[in-house]
Amino acid sequence: MNHVDQRLPLSLLREQSHPECFACGPANGRGLGLQFHIAEDGAVEAPFACQPVFAGYPGMLHGGIICTLLDGAMTNCLFAHGLAAVTVDLNVRFHHPVTVSLPAVVRAWLKTEGSPVHRLAAEVVQQGRVAATAAARFVDKQAMSWFGENV
Repeated sequence: MNHVDQRLPLSLLREQSHPECFACGPANGRGLGLQFHIAEDGAVEAPFACQPVFAGYPGMLHGGIICTLLDGAMTNCLFAHGLAAVTVDLNVRFHHPVTVSLPAVVRAWLKTEGSPVHRLAAEVVQQGRVAATAAARFVDKQAMSWFGENV
């Protein structure tokens, strides 16, 4: 599937599977409002305004919001590949604080696709500097009963 063909599954799966999602749900008026698109390299990315309302310590974006950005990006990356899956594990590394009131971009890409488990990576970049990275495993929604100790 080329990058143009991926746009349809991305928007359709997001609207069908995640209408109320806090990160990207089009029907959630109180969420982060992330609007993902497919980059030339096949990753998905979305800009984020880093509003002060999402601060933890003064001037710094809350770590939980950063985790949400990363997880949401990886979920949308799966949507771009026509896959609907849930997070099994998420490992985040914070490299630098994300400053509120400065724009950032969250990006995610598929590392390995292997039904039912998929491995992804993501990053938050602000002012050209990688502020946080993540690696995660997702399991296909239809395989959720299998998930437990088997992943």
